[in-house]
Amino acid sequence: MRRFSSSDADFDARLAALLAFESAQDPKVDAAVAEILADVKARGDAAVLEYTQRFDRVSAKKLSELEISKAQFDAALTSLPAAQRDALTAAAQRVREFHKKQSIKTNTYIDSDGNELGQQITPLDRVGIYVPGGKAAYPSTVIMNATPAKVAGVAEIIMVVPTPDGEKNQLVLAAAALTGVDRVFAIGGAQAVGALAYGTQTIAQVDKITGPGNAYVAAAKRRVFGVVGIDMVAGPSEILVVCDGKTDPDWIAMDLFSQAEHDEMAQSILLCPDAAYIDKVAASIERQIKDMPRKDIIRASLNGRGALIQVRDLDEACAIVNRIAPEHLELSVDNECAQALLSKIRHAGAIFMGKYSSEALGDYCAGPNHVLPTSRTARFSSPLGVYDFQKRSSIINVSQAGAQKLGKIAAELAYGEGLPAHARSAEYRMK
Repeated sequence: MRRFSSSDADFDARLAALLAFESAQDPKVDAAVAEILADVKARGDAAVLEYTQRFDRVSAKKLSELEISKAQFDAALTSLPAAQRDALTAAAQRVREFHKKQSIKTNTYIDSDGNELGQQITPLDRVGIYVPGGKAAYPSTVIMNATPAKVAGVAEIIMVVPTPDGEKNQLVLAAAALTGVDRVFAIGGAQAVGALAYGTQTIAQVDKITGPGNAYVAAAKRRVFGVVGIDMVAGPSEILVVCDGKTDPDWIAMDLFSQAEHDEMAQSILLCPDAAYIDKVAASIERQIKDMPRKDIIRASLNGRGALIQVRDLDEACAIVNRIAPEHLELSVDNECAQALLSKIRHAGAIFMGKYSSEALGDYCAGPNHVLPTSRTARFSSPLGVYDFQKRSSIINVSQAGAQKLGKIAAELAYGEGLPAHARSAEYRMK
């Protein structure tokens, strides 16, 4: 794992190299996805079924056979071991309670001329959530995507999840039952994204697609954006830890592991002003990694994109945080210091305050959404939330008196723009 200091003459160049990530789509992946999407758009069910048979090795004869009934995911919830069911239920409840506080309501006001102005808030009609399947199982993805949609008032949620060789994950299905998912299809990949975006004979077209996936899923989401909405095209997971050197170094090492174990391209960075403490974290990493089941992935991630960086002080650490704009930020300092540093942080997807606030808690059960901006997009985007499943319509109710004043302004500007029909439309309503 590389180590350097903000005092190094080449620090800016080294930081830029560390943060560099080629987010451009692989041309071969993009070409394959374009072909799949065009086929799904043209042939619907038949195309989706053929790709699913090829990639996931399922034996279904009709796409409708790949729908998982509500009875099945209700049964999955019932059949879970009690401890697992209780944990899943508690996580879902906490996430729901947090998101209930996010709702934006319709609001209007009357101005001095009696015009009613405002915005009407309405939920999307139907959304699709993509949940990765196969070797990995992510019930937390179901909770984090379906919950804000339900709280927003979305009428129908369609979930797609690949089930290679027909293997269905019971935790994922149980999460679908808990969060009120309406329909579940055992399909994945670009063909599933296409089915949701264009609709097929069996799967209704949705208004928006959310949820993570592999390179093919990401490429498909890019291509269908505009036909439907998407949440984001997420890059590798990231964690940035700012520590004053007083947290147990084993905790910090494991926090860095928590993101590194996702995949080899994940990024884990520590900023700390204490060189001796950084030595302790480095030693802890080498000691603890030996016992990690995913140690090869962790080591590849830490060696490839990780760093232990000594900073001059915590103020400089905050400035570097804003340059990095991390997906997850841990302020591993005492609570009073964390509150002081918070006001200096402008760019981060989620901010974990104090040494007891591990990022892992945010992934599962703290409450705020774990779908977060990556690859420095926290500079301009935000966590997934209820607002992503609502839309705004402007309300404009002009009074007779208002038409006189506004008509004069509008006509003047319309003539200036060379649009006389606009001007006359406003003037007709003037006395």
